Amino acid sequence: MTAFGALADGRPVERLRISGGGLTADVLTYGTVIQNLCLEGHDKPLVLGFPEFAPYLTHSPYFGATAGRCANRIRDGHLELAGKTYQLDTNFLGKHSLHGGLVSMGKRLWTVVDQSAASVTFAITLEDGEMGYPGKLAATVTYSLLKGGVLDVVMRARTDAPTLCNMAHHSYFNLGSDHVGTYLMRIVADAYLPVDDELIPTGEIRPVDGTGMDFREYRPVGDGSPIDHNFCLAKARGAIRPVAWLADQKSGVSLEVRTTEPGLQVYDSSRVNIAVPGHGGAKMGAYCGIALEPQVWPDANHHPAFPQAVLLQSEDYVQHTQYVFTKDTP
Repeated sequence: MTAFGALADGRPVERLRISGGGLTADVLTYGTVIQNLCLEGHDKPLVLGFPEFAPYLTHSPYFGATAGRCANRIRDGHLELAGKTYQLDTNFLGKHSLHGGLVSMGKRLWTVVDQSAASVTFAITLEDGEMGYPGKLAATVTYSLLKGGVLDVVMRARTDAPTLCNMAHHSYFNLGSDHVGTYLMRIVADAYLPVDDELIPTGEIRPVDGTGMDFREYRPVGDGSPIDHNFCLAKARGAIRPVAWLADQKSGVSLEVRTTEPGLQVYDSSRVNIAVPGHGGAKMGAYCGIALEPQVWPDANHHPAFPQAVLLQSEDYVQHTQYVFTKDTP
């Protein structure tokens, strides 16, 4: 590990490198951020990020971080669980909760508990009451680079009281071209969740047929309305399987997403406007990357028909996701 920066209180942030399967990743102890990810034979980073640490504190829309303890949005920061009502941190628009609150696991220092040449495991403990959530939550994230260009992500957690747990990897992927609107995308989802003007799910589970959210066959990402929606993959967590594909025809780089999760939040970065440059001096404006975030459906605690994110003391939370990168040979 090497020093990469420091938090405002002086605690050091370290960066470490893992390599394997044709991939190389630089990962931070801050938020388990994947700061850089490179594929052999491809000259550009596969993820958006900053070459220095300071902008991660001031300009990052969760670049490469682990979102949680409950990823995505919860209306009004309101939670009723096990007969009690909790007020969660309202860090989104001053009224809703997003990605676990203002000081969530994606904005905290983690501890490295295991590391090899191609793998690293981080651990963190969130105390009861942090960001308003009940229960002491102990979580780990393991990144492994496997044969065949696979970024393997395993997230685990245990709690000592009923709580919500819905962790999600939040890299913004860029496969080569400056504008992701030209990428071809396919998602095996027959339905998605419409949202209101504040990006909160309305409660409707709408079929994708006849809408701009129909990606059951490959089509350009930019061929429709801006996307910041959950695609409904299943009604429950299950075995890991392929759920989405992304391809940049210009660079020849493709990405397959495999996951255990019932939902896939897709954000096309349509609202991104970063005032500082990213890797290689790249400007990061609208449609500069695309986040593909396997998770439980957002705001599930307000919608009984959605898959739920409740974690009990007797349960183990385990999410397994793989991002598989390939490049066409000339």
